[in-house]
Amino acid sequence: MQTECLEARVSASLLLHPRVGVVVPKHGRNIVDRNRTKRRLRELVRLRLLPVVGRVDLLVRAKPEAYRSSFDELALQVDAISNWAARIAAR
Repeated sequence: MQTECLEARVSASLLLHPRVGVVVPKHGRNIVDRNRTKRRLRELVRLRLLPVVGRVDLLVRAKPEAYRSSFDELALQVDAISNWAARIAAR
């Protein structure tokens, strides 16, 4: 799934709990911007994705637009990914 600032991939997991990876490529930015974006995404995943998704492995990758997005904008996109991943996990 792709949103304006994020890409997500999901696959079924044999484990009893979800696993989520967050990837934030450099995209020509400095380390401060990259770490800020990683911290924001990790927090959103912890609060909004992990409680909802089931037994899946999920990868969230930031696009260059994620660096310019606010926390609230990223939250809306993580919510969309959360709904999508929950539907896939329910199958």
